[in-house]
Amino acid sequence: MPREAGHRGPWSLALRITLVVSLTIGAAFAISAWLVSRSIGAHFELLDFDELQVVTESLRQALGSAQARDTPEGHRHDLEHAVAGHHGVHYGVFDSAGQPIYTRAPAALLDAARSAEPAPALSRTAMRAWTVGGDTYRGAVLALGGNRAVVAVSTNAHEQYLADLRRGLWTGAVAATLVAVLAAVLAVRWGHAPIRRIGATVQGITSEHLHVRLDPRDAPAELSPLVESFNAMLDQLQASFERLSHFSADIAHELRTPVTNLMTQTQVALAKDRTDAEYREVLYTGLDELDRLRRMIGDMLFLARAENPTQRLQRDELDLGSELQAAFDFFEAWAEEGGIALRIECEPTEPRTILANRGMLQRALGNLLGNALRHTPHGQTITVRITREREAVRLEVCNPGQTIAPEHLPHLFDRFYRIDPARHREGEGAGLGLAIVKAVAEAHGGVVGVESGAGRTIFWICLPAR
Repeated sequence: MPREAGHRGPWSLALRITLVVSLTIGAAFAISAWLVSRSIGAHFELLDFDELQVVTESLRQALGSAQARDTPEGHRHDLEHAVAGHHGVHYGVFDSAGQPIYTRAPAALLDAARSAEPAPALSRTAMRAWTVGGDTYRGAVLALGGNRAVVAVSTNAHEQYLADLRRGLWTGAVAATLVAVLAAVLAVRWGHAPIRRIGATVQGITSEHLHVRLDPRDAPAELSPLVESFNAMLDQLQASFERLSHFSADIAHELRTPVTNLMTQTQVALAKDRTDAEYREVLYTGLDELDRLRRMIGDMLFLARAENPTQRLQRDELDLGSELQAAFDFFEAWAEEGGIALRIECEPTEPRTILANRGMLQRALGNLLGNALRHTPHGQTITVRITREREAVRLEVCNPGQTIAPEHLPHLFDRFYRIDPARHREGEGAGLGLAIVKAVAEAHGGVVGVESGAGRTIFWICLPAR
């Protein structure tokens, strides 16, 4: 079915995996680059702080020595040599009136630091960063012995190094991400190769090639359960298709026989003039064939309704013993005619209440008893047992008679199946009775089965208890 205009389908697995891997690796590299850059920046800040501590202490000592002399020349001399040997250090000292005592710093830096509130001592929180004329500085404004001091170090080299480092880290992160994306694409394509092979095999499976199966050994471990489930589905489809094909052929065969009989009898009747009694005989014979067709069509319609998974059964709480006794009453005349006894075996205290559709249950019980009566010799007894098995009620119909060969047992509940296709006794039906029993049981969530041996055959049906 074509997609609606403007409707976008879900993203492909390859795109999802590639996108997740790319974003994850890209984020990991970006965070790593940021952490490295931040760590190195913090290291440079610590080095600058240590340098400024030394400079601040030197200025403090120089101011103390200059105050002892109390001369401007002494101030300048001591402050000039206070930080000898410290390259890249800038400082300036101002008196309480804001007049410079000694400065060795660019005027623009001193102007930028003039508005800052002086701190009583150098600390990490008292440090400031200034950018003046394209140059960067890190320093502090301090109160030293009644004077105002500005100390700073140039961070141009640090900033240039960090800029180059960040550029290199981001370039590496982008390159590594691209490589990771390419590797993810190749890995996804290689990983999806078994799926493509499975898809190609599945495309070749048609109604003429339902025997084709996928080999779980050729699939990865993650896909083996899927392959096995798909093969199981194909087994069911093939079996259903074969049953449907056989069912169609069986329907054609079963319908052809009575229709052929009707046509033959009609043609014979029309071949020459007949007496009223002869015409009446032909009509009676045709009526029998039509009744057989009616029952066959009714059975097939019942099967279709019973096997419809969407139908909602009207269920009632039924006592299986009472329903069985009603079926016995219906077949009592037939049993007496054949000299066959009917017997129920059930413990009075045994729970036997089920939740079922009365009409369908009576149809299943009638088919089981009718099948047993047809195959039970004269003078024998049919025994029906009702037992409780965990959460289910089990009903067994046991009749003496000819043992059924083991190769026929799995097919007795198939539609139109007969042990001897050449035999078709009057009133035996079209071979749908046991198929109806199975359909009724499965519609109620139950199961059926058959056992045969030592001259006795047992058909059983197991239905969930209430």
